[in-house]
Amino acid sequence: MAGEPWNRVNIAFPGAVSSVRVRFCSTTDVRVKDLLVENEMVLKLFRSEILQTEVRLLYELLYVLNNSSRGNKTFKGVKQVEQCINRLKSMKLDVALQELTDLCPNRIQRELSFKAGECDVPSQPMLEWLCLKVLGAGQLMSCTLSRCSRAFALSKQQLKWEEFVILNMVITSMLSRLWVIFRGILVSLSTLYQQLLELIREVANAQPMPSLKDFSLPAEMAQFLGPSDAFLLTKKPAHDHHAKYFKEQQKQKQRGQKSSVKVKNQGKMMKVNEDLGVSIERGVGLDTDMKPFLKVFRDLTEGKSFPQKRRKADKNQKFKKRVRAVTTFTDMATLLEEMIPWCESQKMEKEKRLLTFLLLKCQRMKCLEAAGYNVQRRLRTLRREACWASSPQGSVTRARRSSAAERGHARLRTRFQSLRSRFTSSKYSTLRTVVKKEQLKGQRKKSKCETTSQTTSCDSHDDIDDIFASVGF
Repeated sequence: MAGEPWNRVNIAFPGAVSSVRVRFCSTTDVRVKDLLVENEMVLKLFRSEILQTEVRLLYELLYVLNNSSRGNKTFKGVKQVEQCINRLKSMKLDVALQELTDLCPNRIQRELSFKAGECDVPSQPMLEWLCLKVLGAGQLMSCTLSRCSRAFALSKQQLKWEEFVILNMVITSMLSRLWVIFRGILVSLSTLYQQLLELIREVANAQPMPSLKDFSLPAEMAQFLGPSDAFLLTKKPAHDHHAKYFKEQQKQKQRGQKSSVKVKNQGKMMKVNEDLGVSIERGVGLDTDMKPFLKVFRDLTEGKSFPQKRRKADKNQKFKKRVRAVTTFTDMATLLEEMIPWCESQKMEKEKRLLTFLLLKCQRMKCLEAAGYNVQRRLRTLRREACWASSPQGSVTRARRSSAAERGHARLRTRFQSLRSRFTSSKYSTLRTVVKKEQLKGQRKKSKCETTSQTTSCDSHDDIDDIFASVGF
């Protein structure tokens, strides 16, 4: 395919005259006029402000994301779309089509040539060169559409995983608009190619100068693109069907509104004609106690809330049981995808956020698991995290945790107080025993001193008596 003449950025211009003089009749006039109309349509699409804005947006996104998202698959897909657009610009198809407009006679020239019977039109080599340009641009448009679809699918997959939601919303909307614009260009190129072939036949009958020897021009663009891309040219829009369906829906709504108005009016008439009877006084005093009625209502509401809590608890237990039985990340991702919508329906926002984060981790680990890596340890960790995420110990059970903590602190305080009391009592007891011992020691010393003093006094008296007796007193 690389050697084909249409698959070149710069197709060699034929070394021949660009225009020839041919006999001008009504058939030639109609074909030149149709060719100019289609050529102007293609140029209008190429130079449209909408296309230029979308291309600038594409360039800005790629410039901003060049460093942060270089390894992202969506970024690579958008980069391929940019390459197709740059190749289309390098082909300079708009310059060639503008040259075709200059070579073809305008309305005044066609009127004068119709009277004269002759006119200058583009030559056969020039028209064949333009056909090659159009064929290459059509193939490039088909490739660009497939690249847009692939990048759109990748971005949609990231949206499903809730990754970079705002960025992927911008990318998907931009790619969808580019797809519509490029499809319109492809359809216009197909119509332009048919008009070029018809004018080539007219010019070849007048002055044949074929320049293509190794390549024959296909009969139509759909045949050249192949069956996989031909449906883009032959598929008719379903606008009429949707318009009819919308009109039918509007008619049904109007009929329903009219019937409801009639029913309301009939109900009003019946209310007017109906005998309402006489009001009856009930034997209920103003000082009636409302506590029994309120108690019944409270019991009813609490009875309704208990089954819901029981169902949630049963669902969490089943989920934990299935999580413990999971053996692969694929099964874990399937289980999380089933649990997340249920959490959303039950307004369990915290559990939903945690399970969504675990689902992203599962999606990442599935690639490693498919590549043959041993991820059983990661799977065990993820199972524990999933069991915790289904009933997280967060703000819901904070009161219970605080009460348990308070009970623990109370136990510590009582133990500390008991130890303190025991310590102080033992301290006081030891002090008392020490004081008693000191008192006993003091009493013993005092008693000893008294006895010694008595004995010494007695001895002294005996000695004095002995002295006086020896003297003779």
